[in-house]
Amino acid sequence: MSAAIPTGGIWVVAQHERGVVHRGTLEVAAFAQDLASKTGATLSLVVVGGAEARGVADELSRIDVAGVLLATAENLAFYDPAPWTDILARAYDRYRPEILLFPHTYQTVDFMARLAQRVNGALIPEVIGFAGGSLGEVRWRRPILRGKMHAEVRVKQGALPLLASVQAGVTAADDLRAGRAAVETLALDGPVAAPSRRSVRIESSSSTASDLSSAPVVVAVGRGVGDPERLGPVRDLASVLGGELGASRPVVDAGWLPRELQIGSSGQTVAPRLYVAIGISGAIQHLVGMRGSRCVVAINKDSSAPIFQIARFGIVGDLHEVVPALTRALRQRRDSG
Repeated sequence: MSAAIPTGGIWVVAQHERGVVHRGTLEVAAFAQDLASKTGATLSLVVVGGAEARGVADELSRIDVAGVLLATAENLAFYDPAPWTDILARAYDRYRPEILLFPHTYQTVDFMARLAQRVNGALIPEVIGFAGGSLGEVRWRRPILRGKMHAEVRVKQGALPLLASVQAGVTAADDLRAGRAAVETLALDGPVAAPSRRSVRIESSSSTASDLSSAPVVVAVGRGVGDPERLGPVRDLASVLGGELGASRPVVDAGWLPRELQIGSSGQTVAPRLYVAIGISGAIQHLVGMRGSRCVVAINKDSSAPIFQIARFGIVGDLHEVVPALTRALRQRRDSG
């Protein structure tokens, strides 16, 4: 076990809710392990929260990192940008990390810019890759123009620290190297900043909302399905696969499925082990949201559809014939043991 958090190096700021680690945290940790190995930098994890954060820190200590820093206080039981920014800025002042990485989530977007301003750091959102060199010379890749192009950027000389959010699916959590690290508690001099909000409760935005970003299997449907009355077989396939239902923007814009299920540049970003694209042509705006999928299966009657260019398996045919046949075959295999 490492004995203490090293100064400098790379930090991954963990995200969790009610003691459950957000999948994006594990993906960013795997991304950071790769970055650390190629730059020779140390890697530490940081966990912010209330009493539940201790369990999260213990869980994350089983990752191959130099150490886990636990930053905890009573008023951190619910996320709030003011105390989060304050305690992370204090942690930065104590250890001076050069790179701080975050999963690209709504929570990160809410406070990361505040933290960058507080520590006088550079800010790069939505990172999808990097090219080697020392930490100050790393070239970071991020999408622009809704994913139609990629930009390669580098911080100016002497501009560190850098705060960067990493998009979902850039690195698979399965690639994470296990290890054992010590947990160190951040010593605080005085109380943490008071919350700027009062959290009453946490609830889903609707009864049909799903966190597609953490689903291992996603079955997504496009406008090729024809009309909302023909969605039944697609739901059946998602059920037999134990997956979640997703949608392209045209399906959502037509009102066939709720906005919470939209995948793409203006919806959710997903990185499942299996992504089944049904009646989806593969416009760049949609591909931006699912390019981190480990295995893509495409079903489309148009053999020239762009989705086939990224699919591992492609089925050219009428989805209204293929999907029920595929569901029956999967059920027979499941029922036969």
